[in-house]
Amino acid sequence: MITYEYRCDANDTTLTVRHSINEKLESWGELCSLADYSPGDTPPDTPVKRLMSGGSLMPKSNNNGVGKPLPKPSSSGGCCGSC
Repeated sequence: MITYEYRCDANDTTLTVRHSINEKLESWGELCSLADYSPGDTPPDTPVKRLMSGGSLMPKSNNNGVGKPLPKPSSSGGCCGSC
């Protein structure tokens, strides 16, 4: 599964969700359902757009499809971090 960020301009909210590469969310209702997020006063058919982050691979989690980011590579330089 890959994580994606979607933005709803109507309520100025960005949510991160995990889904297959072949799936694309179109509405606020779909996004909220997948993210287990309360839609509030925003109508469920309000359009959302996927942000151009390209998606990220995330480890499995039990957090309703949202994983934790992978650790950043070491910035100490070298091929193994100690070269």
